[in-house]
This record gives sequence, C-alpha cells and structure tokens, in this order.
Amino acid sequence: MNAVRMEKISKKILTVVGARPNFIKVAPLVKRIEEFNARSNGQVSIKHILVHTGQHYDYNLSKVFFEELSIPAPDVYLGVGSGTHAEQTAKIMLAFEKELIRFNPDTVVVVGDVNSTLACALTAVKARYPVAHIEAGLRCYDKALPEEVNRLLTDAISDLLFAPDEIAVANLKKENIDENRIFLVGNIMIDCLIENKRKIENSQILRKLDLTPKNYAVLTLHRSINVDEEDNLKGILRAVNHLSEEIKIVFPVHPRTFKRMKEFGLVDSLSSNILLLEPLGYIEFLNLVKNSKFVMTDSGGLQEETTYLGIPCLTLRETTERPITVTLGTNEIVGIKEENIIHWGRKALHDEWKKGNIPYLWDGKTSSRILQILMKHI
Repeated sequence: MNAVRMEKISKKILTVVGARPNFIKVAPLVKRIEEFNARSNGQVSIKHILVHTGQHYDYNLSKVFFEELSIPAPDVYLGVGSGTHAEQTAKIMLAFEKELIRFNPDTVVVVGDVNSTLACALTAVKARYPVAHIEAGLRCYDKALPEEVNRLLTDAISDLLFAPDEIAVANLKKENIDENRIFLVGNIMIDCLIENKRKIENSQILRKLDLTPKNYAVLTLHRSINVDEEDNLKGILRAVNHLSEEIKIVFPVHPRTFKRMKEFGLVDSLSSNILLLEPLGYIEFLNLVKNSKFVMTDSGGLQEETTYLGIPCLTLRETTERPITVTLGTNEIVGIKEENIIHWGRKALHDEWKKGNIPYLWDGKTSSRILQILMKHI
C-alpha cells in the first residue's frame, strides 16, 4: 500500500507598517506567526513579509522600536519620507504596488489610521488582494482630521475588520458593513504592553532622570491642530507652565513639535520644572507613563495604554476615536482651552479622578485571535 504523501501548505501574509503606533501593534502578531510556524511541524507554514513604508523616518520614531520589540528587520523599506498628505499617500501607493506584484501575498494586513494604512489598503484592493484591518471601527466623527478619513475609507474597502471594542463594532454595523466581515478581537496594543511588562518594569529611566514615582506628570503633543497652529500651542503650553508650578512635567518632544516651538519662540518661555526630552523608545516611555501621576496627551494609543495601566489621562483634543477609554477607562477629553487643562490637571493632581476599568478582551490575546481568524479566511 502506498504511503499518503502530505503536501506542505504555505501561506503568505504581508503586513504594512509606517509609523510608531504601527510597530507596537504589529510586534505581537509577528510573534504569533513565529510561534505558529514553530508548532506546525512543517506541514502548514506562514511566510510573513513586513513592509515598512518609511512614513516615520526619525530613528527614535522607527528603528528603535524594531530593536526593543524584537521585530525582525523589514523585508522591504520604501523610504517615502515626509510630504503633504497627497504626496505621501501617492508615493506609498506607487512604491507598494511593485512589492505586491513581487510577493503576491494571500492577505495584506494594515494597522491603525496613518497615511500608510489607507495607501496600502487601497493599492491592495485595486490589485484584488484581500485586506485585513487591525483596529477597525474607531471613529471620532470629525472628517477635518486626516486620520478619520483614513479610518473610514480603509474600513469601507477591507475584507476582514478587527475591532478593539464593542463601540467600534457598533460603528461598523451602523455603516452597513457586512457583519460577517467584523470581528471583535480586543486591543492589540495591550498585547504588546503585557508581553513587555517585565522590560518596562526594569527600565532605569526614572533613575536616569532623577524622578520618583507619582511625583511628575507626562506630556506628549504631536497633532497638527495643536502644534502647527501658534495660538493653540501657546495656550496649551501656558496651561502646562501653570501646572508645572505644582508638579514636574516630563515632555518627550516630537521633532515637528519642537520645530514649531522654536519657530514660535516658545522654548525659552517654558518653566524650569518642565523637563524636555528627545523622543523615547517604547520601553522607557511606558515606564515613564506607568509611574506618572497623570498624563496629558493628544495621542490615540496613549489613551488606551493609560486606561489599561489605571493612570489618569487628560486628552488635549475636542474629540476621541477611542470613547471606551472615557466611558469605561481613565480618560477625559479636556480640549485645548487653557482654563480647562488647568482645571482637569488639578483634579488629577489632587486624586479627584475616576478609577476606571479595563475593557473587554484587552487581555493580551488579541494577536492570537487575529491570527486564528486570518488562517481560517486565507
């Protein structure tokens, strides 16, 4: 009797990254793919192709995250750099199309809401490659924000939509997206935080900066409406100066933010109790956040990380695409008016803050759920 010959099955998943939040979200999925291949005994394997568009090209906003999170070097680096939204999106599409043809993947995975996300999703769909979107369904309902446009369009054309929470699922259903394409999987950023918990706890950043836990606050600013408009940036920094009279403020400064601060003559106006830093890597920054009294930010991901860590978060925006961090977590939308920032900052400073809870499925297993669904649908 002839032996049955087992045919090896190989699938190709191409994942796109372009900016800092993407690296954090992709790292757990890369590890799950490596684990899957190690368990498969060679019968079923996944060929993973990582494409870095180069949307963030500063070392501390890119390469350091690959090193800290043990992400393999990208198979392709497109190196598109900066430009207007149209220029950057067009350059990514032109370069990415060539890589699609070269690798011919079974599925293209995009994450988040940056220009790379939409550009690569649109290119893939037009070339008839299935697209999976991690972090689908987030909405702030303000189309003046380019990220909102990227989110809406990417979700509309994606084949598999991986939602981080129930609110995101409800948003997708309201947009009449086929429910068979929607999957509630949890928050993949929390996977990264949990997997790196020991590294984060062992970071020596507080010792290096001569800080003690809960005796400082953290500030981050990078969104165009806050840093490119002079009056807005001045008002925010006046409020931060005011709060710095009561607590030290640690401010890792985004390169574009620092450029604008210099242009507007604001660097020298900062209090001596505001500590300006170069952008930090993931491990040091999360240790800084974990041990802070409170955080002031216009970041999306940081709203989620503070909710998981139980740290008060003042979001310096008028809207958020992550409302579950407000309704369930430790986040408050305080806007950018000087008096509001001071009011909420004082509440956090004096422990007049809600406790918050961790949302459903933010449990460190999101990447496993995503890979299981991908393998089922490829």
